Amino acid sequence: MKKFQIGVVCGKFYPPHRGHKYLIDTAVSQAERVVVLVTDTPQLNIPAEIRAGWLQEIHPGVDVQIIPDICRDNDSRAWAKHTIKFLGYKPDAVFTSEDYGEPWAKYLGCAHVCVDQVRQTWPISGTKVRANPLASWEYLEPPVRAHYAKRICVLGAESTGTTTLARSLAEHYNTTWVPEYGRFFSEGKYTAPAFEWQSAEFVHIAEQQARLEDWLARSANRVLICDTDPFTTSIWHERYLGEPSPEVVALAERRHYDLYILTGDEIPFVQDGLRDGEHIRHQMHCRFERALRETNRPYIKVTGTRNMRLKEAVKIIDSTIWSEKKQLSTKTSKSRSTRSSLRFAAVN
Repeated sequence: MKKFQIGVVCGKFYPPHRGHKYLIDTAVSQAERVVVLVTDTPQLNIPAEIRAGWLQEIHPGVDVQIIPDICRDNDSRAWAKHTIKFLGYKPDAVFTSEDYGEPWAKYLGCAHVCVDQVRQTWPISGTKVRANPLASWEYLEPPVRAHYAKRICVLGAESTGTTTLARSLAEHYNTTWVPEYGRFFSEGKYTAPAFEWQSAEFVHIAEQQARLEDWLARSANRVLICDTDPFTTSIWHERYLGEPSPEVVALAERRHYDLYILTGDEIPFVQDGLRDGEHIRHQMHCRFERALRETNRPYIKVTGTRNMRLKEAVKIIDSTIWSEKKQLSTKTSKSRSTRSSLRFAAVN
């Protein structure tokens, strides 16, 4: 039998890191039931629902709840009253790594378990993570890594070396890459008696591509290399059906990429049985570049041999993304001016 019946952990978890995990794991080791309270603080740019979702994924055996923030961090008496009112009961113990823990427990009338307050076991804090997520990578769990991973999308017309470059970049940065789901779908569809594209199929492809990407981002090493994305799918919808898909365009607008790499169409065309043909390739290449400019997406264009393309892409990534000492932007803040400045710095 464990020492306590009900243990409570409360915090912003902005974002969750290994120190938080250690705190919650300690609570689990000492309490039969653990309730984790995530404060819903309006001014934070990562919503409480997302932070709570991460914690639930990391700790599936605990009860994660969102508690309104009364915005009185230094008033332990008020927080104790708020906690009991929210829970409907008094816990047996609270687990913290902060100075507020002892007075909070006192007003709750329960035990206080202080866990690694000097941060000796896990020398990390939410402030440090937010200041430089890439440098704090070892302290982040998979769902949080997925949020902070820098996403790079390689796109281009048919037979322009997108997959080759995506694989090469992933190998160079020792990270994961996201294959093109649409290719897999097309291969299965190609043998059908009536090979005609439907709008719903592009919606399906875009949604599956996004799901695959978000899952593989959990195992990324700071950067995630994507061989296409929903934005690219929206251009192919336009190519085959003559107009944009509102659903695919909407999905593309909800997603953020730190850099697009457009592969040049100067290399020899290779027909694999699925591709349109060389006659349409340059037109599609121009359409992709025009769409990137029209939507103000940060991009570079690479040409030449395989090694030349890789070298150019690595040079830009190293100078703008990989070596970042601070966040240019977050997944929840899409600064158009930042995206525009990166584009022109890369192209000119």
